[in-house]
Amino acid sequence: MNSRVNELYRFMEIIKYDFKDSELLNKALTHSSYINEKKKSYKDNNERLEFLGDAILDAVISEYLYNKLKTCEEGELTRMRASIVCESSLAECGAKLHLGEFFLLGKGEENTGGRNRNSLLADTLEALFGAVYLDGGWDIARKFILEKLRDTIDDAVHGKLYSDYKTRLQEIIQGQSDLAIQYETVKEEGPDHNKTFYVNVSIGNEIKGSGCGRNKKEAEQNAAKAALKNINDK
Repeated sequence: MNSRVNELYRFMEIIKYDFKDSELLNKALTHSSYINEKKKSYKDNNERLEFLGDAILDAVISEYLYNKLKTCEEGELTRMRASIVCESSLAECGAKLHLGEFFLLGKGEENTGGRNRNSLLADTLEALFGAVYLDGGWDIARKFILEKLRDTIDDAVHGKLYSDYKTRLQEIIQGQSDLAIQYETVKEEGPDHNKTFYVNVSIGNEIKGSGCGRNKKEAEQNAAKAALKNINDK
């Protein structure tokens, strides 16, 4: 147990926030696979904190964009918020905070690369946001979220964060050839309330990218993003 306490203190140093209730942090970092394996109560995993953190995140980003961009219409604000809170953006932030090093995971999840999986990084970051809110209140949570997502928010505000990867991929391919773009859902994992979808995108008959997400739309966007990276790297 002492080693876990030391791990939590190391993580608090990384995120630059000292929890008054360290058990909240521990719960935020505890995946359901670990709880199932240890036969503990579902209340000990991070899914409820993720639910709360998702709502807090949306509220913080919505308030920030509303006050920052006084001439933007609702549709543009919505698209900008979506690009900030999407799985890939949150996973990137989670990776920078070394979240994966501090997860409590079941052996199956561990052995299949869960520590580096985008969906798990994003979900756990939301759980962390929820835990900070419960530990410190709205003002502290707002400051914490805006600080951790500062680069992502700045990119979105200045038009550098491109979220509609499917449209961009279509524009590029149509400008180069007549090959068809097809998205195929190859796998679904998890319970109905918390599924992860895996999608491949093919150009012609060749798979160009793969992605996953909490719904098919997000998985397709991540697959298109991977395809764009593969095309640009050539």
